[in-house]
Amino acid sequence: MGEEGGGGGRDDGEAGDGDAGSDPIGDDAGPDPVGDDPAVDESGGGVDYAGRASSILGFSRWWQIVAAAGMMAAVSPYQYVWSSIEQPLAESLDIALPALGAVFSFYVVFQSLSQFPAGKWRDSRGPGAITFLAALLAGGGYVGLAYATAVWQLYLLYSLGAVGVGIVYTVAVNTAVKWFPDRTGLTTGIGTMAFAGGSALVVPYVRANATVSAYGDVLRNVGLAILVVTLVGAFLLRDPPDDWLGLKDRADGDGSDEGLAASLRGRAYTTREMLSTWQFWLLYAMFIATAGADLIVIANVVRFAEQFGLAAVVATVAATLLPVAAGVSRMILGEVSDRFDRKRVMAVSFVLAGLFRIALIGAGSAGSGVAFVAFVMGAMFFSSPLYVYFPSMIADYYGAKNSSGNYAVLYTAKVGGGVFAGTVTGYLVATFGWVPTFALGGGLAVAAGLAALALRPPSGSGLETETPAPAD
Repeated sequence: MGEEGGGGGRDDGEAGDGDAGSDPIGDDAGPDPVGDDPAVDESGGGVDYAGRASSILGFSRWWQIVAAAGMMAAVSPYQYVWSSIEQPLAESLDIALPALGAVFSFYVVFQSLSQFPAGKWRDSRGPGAITFLAALLAGGGYVGLAYATAVWQLYLLYSLGAVGVGIVYTVAVNTAVKWFPDRTGLTTGIGTMAFAGGSALVVPYVRANATVSAYGDVLRNVGLAILVVTLVGAFLLRDPPDDWLGLKDRADGDGSDEGLAASLRGRAYTTREMLSTWQFWLLYAMFIATAGADLIVIANVVRFAEQFGLAAVVATVAATLLPVAAGVSRMILGEVSDRFDRKRVMAVSFVLAGLFRIALIGAGSAGSGVAFVAFVMGAMFFSSPLYVYFPSMIADYYGAKNSSGNYAVLYTAKVGGGVFAGTVTGYLVATFGWVPTFALGGGLAVAAGLAALALRPPSGSGLETETPAPAD
C-alpha cells in the first residue's frame, strides 16, 4: 500500500495467486468460483482476508461478489433497455415520443439520489432488508409498466424502479468494498461490469418482441426476472461483523499494519467528516468531469459518426462494441489499480481517455471508419473504470466502515455529469458544433487525470506519512 492508498494492501503472499492446495475453506464450504487462495502468514504481518471471510460465511467470499454481480446484471435493463421499449410504450399509450423524454432523466436522478439514504441504512443495519425493498421496487416497477395506461404512471413506475436500482447499485458495489479491502478495484469492477453488460442478453429478447402486442409480456417477464434474482441476492448478501479481521488483537508497534489495506488501516470517516476535506471535493469535481465525458460518447457516438459522413455500419459497430469495451475495462483496470498505485493508474487512465476522444475527431475528419471504431473503444476502455476508481478511492481515503453512505454522496455527481452530457451538450452542439463539443469532453477527461495527481490522503487519516509499497 502506497501513500495514496492504492494497491489494496496486498503482499506477496496474498490470496488469489497462491497454491490451490493451501485453501483452508474446507471440503464442505462449496467451490470457489474464482480461485481465491487465502493462505497468508499472519505471523509475518499479513492478514488472511479470505480465510477469515470463509470462517464467517461458511463458504468463499467470492460468492458474495457473484450474488452482487447477478443483482447488478438483473437491474441493468432500466438503464440499457429503455431505448428499446420507449417506442412501443409510446404507441400503446398513443402519445408522442417527446412526452416520454424526461422519463430517463427522472431515472438518472432517482437512481443517483436514492443511494445515500440506502447506503446509510446498509452501513448501520446490513444489506438484507434494504435489498428486499429494492427487489420489490425494481421488479415491481417493470411489471407495472406492462399495465400502465397513462403517462404519469410511466413516470411513477420508472422512478420507483430507479430507486430500487440505486439501492442495488450501492449495496452491490459496497459489498465488494466490505468483503474485499485487499482487492477493491477488481471486485467493484466485476460488479459494475455486470451492470454495464448485464442487459446484453435482454436487449435482443426485447428488440425481437418490441411491438405493441408483445411488449406487455416482455415487460412482465423482465420484471419477474429482476424480482427473483434480486430476492436471491437479498437472501445471500450479508456484511462482515465488526472487527471481523481481528485487528484489535494485532500487536501495536512497528510493522503492525504491514500488508493491511488502506480502507482498514486509516481512520473511518463519517460522511460529515468526509465533506470537510478538500480531497472529497476534488474527487467530486473529477467525477462530474469524467462522467460527463463518458456520457457524451455513450449518448452521441452514432450521431457523431454521421456528422463525418461515415458509413452506417461504422456507427452500428461503434455503438455495439462501446459497452463491451466499457464493461471489460472495469475488471481489467480495476485489477491493475489493486496491484499498482491507484492514484497514478487513475490519472493515466483518464488522460488516455481524453486523448482517445480527441483522436476521434481526427479519425472522423479523415473518414477512417476502422480508426473511428478503435478510438471509440479506447476512449471507453480508459474512461468507464471511473465507476471502479472512485468507490475504491473513497474507501482508501475514508475507510470501509461507512463506505456505502460515503460513496453514495460522491455518486450524486453523476447527476451533474448527466446534465452536462445532455442539456449542456445539446446547447454546445447547437452553438459551436460537434467537433468543439467532443474536444471539450476530451479536455475534461485529461483535466481530471491531471487533477488526480494532486490527490493525497486527508490530514489526520493516518495514511499521510506512509511510503509506497512495491507492486505484486
